[in-house]
Amino acid sequence: MGSDLIITIVIICIGIVLFIKDYFSIDTTSIIIMALFIVAGVLSPKEGFSGFNHPATITLGCMFVVSAGVFNSGILGGLSDRIIKLAKIHYSIALITFCLIAGMFSAFVNDSAVVALLLPIALTVCRETKIAPGMLLIPISFSALFGGTCTLIGTSTNILVSSYAQEYGLEGFGMFEFSLAALCLATIGFAYIFFVAPLLLPKQKKEQDVLTKEAQKYITELLVEKDCPDSNKPLHMSKLVNDYNVQILDISRDRFNKKSIGPETFILEGDVMKVLVPPKTLNAIRDIKGYRVTGDKRFDESELEKNIYEVIVPFGSRLTEGSLRSLNFRRQYNGSVLAIRQRGEILYEKLADVKLMEGDMLLILGTEADVDTLVEQGLVVALSEYKHAKVNYKKAIPAIVIAVGVVLAASLNLTSILISSMVGALLLVATSTLKPKEAYEAVEWKVIFMMAGVLSMGTALEKTGGAEKIAQFIEQTLGNYHAQVTLSILYLVTFLSTNVLSSKATAALMTPIVISLASAMGISERPFLVAVMFACSLTFMTPVSYPTNTMVYAPGNYKFNEFLKVGTPLNIIIWIAATFVIPYFFPFNPGS
Repeated sequence: MGSDLIITIVIICIGIVLFIKDYFSIDTTSIIIMALFIVAGVLSPKEGFSGFNHPATITLGCMFVVSAGVFNSGILGGLSDRIIKLAKIHYSIALITFCLIAGMFSAFVNDSAVVALLLPIALTVCRETKIAPGMLLIPISFSALFGGTCTLIGTSTNILVSSYAQEYGLEGFGMFEFSLAALCLATIGFAYIFFVAPLLLPKQKKEQDVLTKEAQKYITELLVEKDCPDSNKPLHMSKLVNDYNVQILDISRDRFNKKSIGPETFILEGDVMKVLVPPKTLNAIRDIKGYRVTGDKRFDESELEKNIYEVIVPFGSRLTEGSLRSLNFRRQYNGSVLAIRQRGEILYEKLADVKLMEGDMLLILGTEADVDTLVEQGLVVALSEYKHAKVNYKKAIPAIVIAVGVVLAASLNLTSILISSMVGALLLVATSTLKPKEAYEAVEWKVIFMMAGVLSMGTALEKTGGAEKIAQFIEQTLGNYHAQVTLSILYLVTFLSTNVLSSKATAALMTPIVISLASAMGISERPFLVAVMFACSLTFMTPVSYPTNTMVYAPGNYKFNEFLKVGTPLNIIIWIAATFVIPYFFPFNPGS
């Protein structure tokens, strides 16, 4: 084993540890891995940075722009009223409606954007029909994942694997080449979602306005000021406890954190109380003279004219780059964050210093215009009140025509998806359907940098012979088994890995390995490549295995084990089904 290969394995192991421990954001970790390969001399600077001009990266960036053209026109948001009317009929109708829409749209546009669009609509339905959000949001996420596997542009993983195959001199995948296989698995998946999942999903109390009562509470801080009506009173006699039923977690007094509190603990002027409080109650507390909601920074009386908005931090949001303090949130975005709910956990740290994460729910004090600005910049998705965008037909018609043209040009083999998506993105800007600034903002740069970084792992494995050696080891270990068994084991290993690494990192590692393995076994590489595509996308077991799962985690008020409970059986069923479906449509020895 050469020194370069040893270094490569060590760097990949370091990368896996960083992915698991989550010391840095996933894109930062990916770039660190790329930099280590370059510094160690395993890859030249040109090879290391080649991920940025890789066909998969460029195609993905262009597809972000094409998707934005469709979304910004308001044509999809214009469907919201019809969706809500259908969903109000019955839970089963709501489930089928949202799942089918999520699946269909995710086949052609970014699945995270589709879930972001459907989230507030689904929550509106939940509020008006008393359906628990937990009964709808996991199915929406899972349906988007199934839809994404149906076309080449459905997920970035499909684009990555196909582009990798072309780099190795193999034929790339067509737009709908694996659609029939994906639809077979999607049919099984939807049957599970419609008939089995409702029995396993958390059946929360169907209270009115469930998100703003017991199901969704937040941590925030109250400062006891002069003339507070509860000053010098024990907790059990305070207005805060008796009239507003606020749960007090601890009291900070003169920099001393008094965690051990009870009914007889007195409230004194200058106390900073950490409380657990629902959004509506928090709004009412702001009107009590003598209490000040501090949040990430004190706000003055003029801010009392503002409203409280419930939002979620979506995948790719720039807010995940730091804490409220480091982002200078209040000055930058003209709003105060009053409370945070992070992945179902109660946070006791000072709000200003909490590092924001994708999927976090925030309570923001601000004007409607302030929140609209955050939404337009893709920093948050508004959950409190859904207002769909008006359809701009001057933009909608060319956006739809261009998007359809991109798909048809690639599916009819008139040109590659790289060329058609690039031309489509340029046409959107040239026709003023998107402004250049909107096109730049449409690209999820976090995904682009992550893609460029993880591609270096596959490049290093191939250059050092690591992919070939791993393939030889697998072939020697599983050589006595049928190719179908080998495919099944690889599928299992791949989808389990996505719960530790990102789907793109897993695809970048597995693709060169399965190509070398197919060559060593003397069989077609096609079924193995499709297995990697499907296994990397159809991952349901944890809320962090895929961005759409993360997005629905907090709004659905889920617990980690609820994802395991619902997702694990589905992953096992799809794994077994894929073992038979993939070889049927992609034979190991085509033509024999």
